[in-house]
Amino acid sequence: MKLSLNWRAALLSFAILALLLGAWQLALSGGGGGGATVDPEYAALVGQAAATGGRTPMPTPSEIGVRLWQLLSDPFYVRGPNDQGIGIQLAWSLGRVLAGFGIAAIIAVPLGFLIGMSPLLNAALNPFIQVLRPVSPLAWMPLALYTIQDSSISSIFVIFICSIWPMLLNTAFGVANVRREWLNVARTLEAGTWRTAFRVILPAAAPTILTGMRISIGIAWLVIVAAEMLVGGTGIGYWVWNQWNNLSLADIVIAILLIGLVGLALDRLLGRVQRMVAWQE
Repeated sequence: MKLSLNWRAALLSFAILALLLGAWQLALSGGGGGGATVDPEYAALVGQAAATGGRTPMPTPSEIGVRLWQLLSDPFYVRGPNDQGIGIQLAWSLGRVLAGFGIAAIIAVPLGFLIGMSPLLNAALNPFIQVLRPVSPLAWMPLALYTIQDSSISSIFVIFICSIWPMLLNTAFGVANVRREWLNVARTLEAGTWRTAFRVILPAAAPTILTGMRISIGIAWLVIVAAEMLVGGTGIGYWVWNQWNNLSLADIVIAILLIGLVGLALDRLLGRVQRMVAWQE
């Protein structure tokens, strides 16, 4: 029985992953990088390096697996403001991303709709968009901290800034490029402006709008890690920086893995929604 393309791709991906992990394990086990020691021994090495100012050994995949199991066995513990489980840290980051992303969507989609339908508004606002769009979201952080005076809300504002431009531009592009014959049919049927907007333009532009949302959510999840490293407190970005200060490389690798998996899940979720609203010729 011949396997489908998806199954063959999955098997090849697992084979590549196993090869990379095996090479990593063998390289460190044979090169004095800490070996396949159990987690208490690795923790002792980390503590000794932190105490003496030495270099922390790079963990092997087996050590990372043991540490990952420890973190996921109790991901929502709270032992103080600076000692919370990785599940809580991810929840903080996701909450900020979804808040900033949601506010951006509420503003960007209607405004992009207006820009796409009005050449005059497009020409008037385009210089402002092109000036503000290339500015790094993190450049807004000092100004946000000064005016808002709250690190968590400032992080949400930064997510809002980085999320709004892809949604705004893709919405305007999708609306402006709706087929003229569809609009002509709506006029022939004497459909009003609002009926044309919601029954013709919005369904036609929906795939392009969702493309902008997929781009925005990826950028937002990328930016929140850097923003939380700057402001501290809570979140997966703060957790990564805190583990670096503790010289816990295994925790940093685990955080990188979880950040990537969450980003993949967010992209797949919006990708599924995009396929649901896509139309076929």
